[in-house]
Amino acid sequence: MTHAPFPFLTVLILLPAAGAVVVALVPSGRTPKWTHEIIGAAVALATLGLAVAIAVEFTVGDGRYQMVSNHIWANTLGIHWSLGIDGISLFLVLLTTLLFPLVMLGARVRRDPRSYMAWLLVMEAACLGSFVSLDLVFFFLFFELTLVPAYFVIAGWGFARRGYAAVKFFIYTFTGSAFLLVGILAVAFIHQSQTGVLTFELTSLMHTHLSGTEGVLLFLAFTAAFAVKAPIFPFHTWSPDAYAEAPTAGAVLLAGVMAKLGTYGIVRFDLNLFPQATRTLAPWLLTLAVIGILYGALVACAQRDLKRLLAYSSLAQIGFIVLGTFALDSQGLTGGVLQMVNHGLIIATLFIVVGWIYERRGTWQLTSLRGMQRPAPVMAGIFTVAMMASIGLPGLNGFVGEFLVLIGTFRTHRWWGIAATLGVIIAAVYLLWAYQQSFQNEPTPEDQKTRDVNWSEKLVIAPLIVLIVAVGVFPKPVLDRITPSVDRLIAHVDTATHIHPRSTRGYGAVPAVDRGGPAAPRLTASSGSKTAREPHRPTNPGGAP
Repeated sequence: MTHAPFPFLTVLILLPAAGAVVVALVPSGRTPKWTHEIIGAAVALATLGLAVAIAVEFTVGDGRYQMVSNHIWANTLGIHWSLGIDGISLFLVLLTTLLFPLVMLGARVRRDPRSYMAWLLVMEAACLGSFVSLDLVFFFLFFELTLVPAYFVIAGWGFARRGYAAVKFFIYTFTGSAFLLVGILAVAFIHQSQTGVLTFELTSLMHTHLSGTEGVLLFLAFTAAFAVKAPIFPFHTWSPDAYAEAPTAGAVLLAGVMAKLGTYGIVRFDLNLFPQATRTLAPWLLTLAVIGILYGALVACAQRDLKRLLAYSSLAQIGFIVLGTFALDSQGLTGGVLQMVNHGLIIATLFIVVGWIYERRGTWQLTSLRGMQRPAPVMAGIFTVAMMASIGLPGLNGFVGEFLVLIGTFRTHRWWGIAATLGVIIAAVYLLWAYQQSFQNEPTPEDQKTRDVNWSEKLVIAPLIVLIVAVGVFPKPVLDRITPSVDRLIAHVDTATHIHPRSTRGYGAVPAVDRGGPAAPRLTASSGSKTAREPHRPTNPGGAP
């Protein structure tokens, strides 16, 4: 761990939280109606500036937690204000701090902007706290806190069935989180029984010895909450309703940020705390991931509702993230982490465009949209870039993440990788069909009146398009920061499960399990994608050749 002289991460969380209080305290009647929007956007932009400063201060090549803040909160209960950031969480923090000001500026609401901006800032503080917390109690508190503003945003500013969607979302996620709380307490008490010290710090709990049954049960308790939040098939049934009925900002933040709390939780906590259970249950999670990819893609093909189409497309993309995670390979996990960020950028762009379509046409039903490309060519171009990135077109960010995920999965679980590849093909079908239906058909008189994107909307969407292209063309700066932390995590899983160390930066072949025998085989890299077996030779302690 490395500490910073300035408490970057503490300020990162407290800044939007304090901004929410300020927005809530500013009265509505005595100030211009746009005052709360200006304050909220200014706070969100300041938080983005701080996140950029953290990225600048971040040490490249160091896979440890950086800028750590660790203060005793409740000594007798073993709770610490413990924060840290590494390559896995860095870009999720940047993604979060980017999307919040963009939706505040580009998805404004007409009714009660004070409450709206306050809830968004509370949600931002909770999401950031979840991504940087290294104490499981504080992670749980932030993780749960995200439910409250999300519920009120959906219920307060959503569409016709917003009440039903908000309640369904809350009950699903709250129920899953109950298992997480039980799991956190169980891990802490088991650790206390072994060491005599009660603590909830991840760096201490990851060395707790768990039996096979204990590890599996606790893994399932943690994963229940993360699978609902992500969502992972078959825990996804709340998401189509929530995404469809939420306002544009709510849909962007639910799919772009809050869904990543689930996949991040799996990477950060499941792999660190339960490495043996992770390896034992990996085939089951890989199977759910592939089912989610194919099911999401096939159901998306049948949708005539653009928002629901994007919801099922998001389910398929989450499946790719889970696939890369449980490949338990450095390349696959690196691709999974990168795909969390890529998916956030892509789905945010698509939901923002759908929001523009609704503002202009009063619907997002494909049966009511025709030929908008002629009157709104810029909007059509933006949708095309995001659509192609989601399909995985080379040169755009979606290709890099999916390619790494599939390469990693092919090396460790080949048949799952082959099945997942079908999802890429099906994604091209439903996304191209949706584009053709809404933008390329012969326009109706109503479609010909569609207004194109104005300058303020271009400014809002430009950062997303630039990043989609930049990461696709030159992903090295991102990968250089993610890979050391991923390698460190994979090494921890391999060591805990008695697997031979892997090659540097995840480009070696998949090692076999060392059972201690003199003839235990080891896989080594050879040309192309083939591998060759060679006998395992014990290390010479004296260092002689």
